Amino acid sequence: MNYLIGLDIGTGSTKAVALNLQYEPITSSQFFYPTESLKPGYSEQDPGLIWEAFVSCIKELINKLQANPICIGLSSAMHSLILVDETHRVLSPMMTWADNRSSEEAKQLKESEAGLNVYKASGTPIHSMSPLCKLIWLQKNDPELIAKTKKFISIKEYIWFKLFGEYRIDYSIASCSGLFNIHTKTWDKQALELAGITDSQLSTPVSTDYYNSNPLPTIFEELSTSFVIGASDGCLANLGSEATADGLASVTIGTSGALRLASPKPIFNPSAMTFSYILDDKTYICGGPINNGGRTLQWLLKNIFKKEKLHAEDYQNLFEQVENTASGSNGLIFLPYLAGERAPIWDSEACGTFFGLNLKHEQKHLARAVVEGICYALKDVLEAVEGQSETIRQIHVSGGFTHSKIWMQILADVTGKKLALVLEEDASAVGAAYLAAKAMGLTKTYPVSANKKQETIEPDLKKYSFHQKNFMLFKQLYANLSITMHQLYHLNG
Repeated sequence: MNYLIGLDIGTGSTKAVALNLQYEPITSSQFFYPTESLKPGYSEQDPGLIWEAFVSCIKELINKLQANPICIGLSSAMHSLILVDETHRVLSPMMTWADNRSSEEAKQLKESEAGLNVYKASGTPIHSMSPLCKLIWLQKNDPELIAKTKKFISIKEYIWFKLFGEYRIDYSIASCSGLFNIHTKTWDKQALELAGITDSQLSTPVSTDYYNSNPLPTIFEELSTSFVIGASDGCLANLGSEATADGLASVTIGTSGALRLASPKPIFNPSAMTFSYILDDKTYICGGPINNGGRTLQWLLKNIFKKEKLHAEDYQNLFEQVENTASGSNGLIFLPYLAGERAPIWDSEACGTFFGLNLKHEQKHLARAVVEGICYALKDVLEAVEGQSETIRQIHVSGGFTHSKIWMQILADVTGKKLALVLEEDASAVGAAYLAAKAMGLTKTYPVSANKKQETIEPDLKKYSFHQKNFMLFKQLYANLSITMHQLYHLNG
């Protein structure tokens, strides 16, 4: 049969989705891998395990469908950093987007004129997530490792080199590195000077529709297909959830979360440091990420509700409690900054906070407050983005949270926006397939799914009015507590 694959190399797993030529998902494959945090602030993975998951996903789909795909489009998580030597050997574990060890370097750079210049050139917020800040930290703390390094690459570049023996980076992944000038589409001289490296130590930037049809024969025997390099997971989530038109935004909540919209030009907000990443030659995806999405619920269930091994029924019971609890959680507000926070406060030293606890509160109130807190964090991003762009009339949703009707309803009530669930499959993987289809000439424009059964969620305007007031308290709480959070962070550092 004729089909194509969209493959997303995520933080927790790699997932591949097969689509027929009507662009309907027909089957999928997913393989997981661990993240290690051996020291405070560290978040590392083994690139070799991710490569194995990548290969396994493709082979499983080929075995299922008994045919080679027409093409394979790639998506990947952003901000990863891998160091390889002149023999292409990996020198240390991969630093993921969540690696926070460069928080102090990021803080200093953010407060400088150089930091503002790099932000405006690169579209990448100044934060410990970016490869730029990771490199500055490494220069200070491990110069011997830097000296051994031939190339500084991301996880997608690592996989692309394993496939084809060439170092290439797509404009989209390059644009979220903090090292790439999105206006000239070249490596930025000032950023490279700050990082202490040269452009020869980085991959060659290419358009997101770049492809190669000759994978090394030792990887896939008798595989005749083209690999399209694709873009970042965030950009492709907008494409896959069909949120690239005016007035539409995309929200993804998985382990973390993000709100994004498509724009013909970068959208800059220096105070909130919204990002502007490249999807293609005509489109930027602009918005902001939050650190704490589904991981916050996992923390609640494991550490507060004492569920050692999480099962689907644990989440189901939690959401039943949330649904049976009134908005506002009986006067309880939760700041969901368990792993610090990115947009719009960009504070690695922020911490989670339950505010308003009293003797009347039960488990269900904590559960509702956590879900509302995550939605307030996304509303914070929404306001930062909407303030610099046109009004958003509808939000297309994707990610694990779409399995919960009440969570989607709360997001609609908090934002006051209509939500649309376009598809239940991984939006980033589907977006990668859409981009590949256009790159390979299967269609002149980006395709849309043949499935038009959109599920929509309308906001409850009375609840929206309530949440507007609660949201102002949410914002004021952080403003009031941020100094104390920083003092506590350094006291226990």
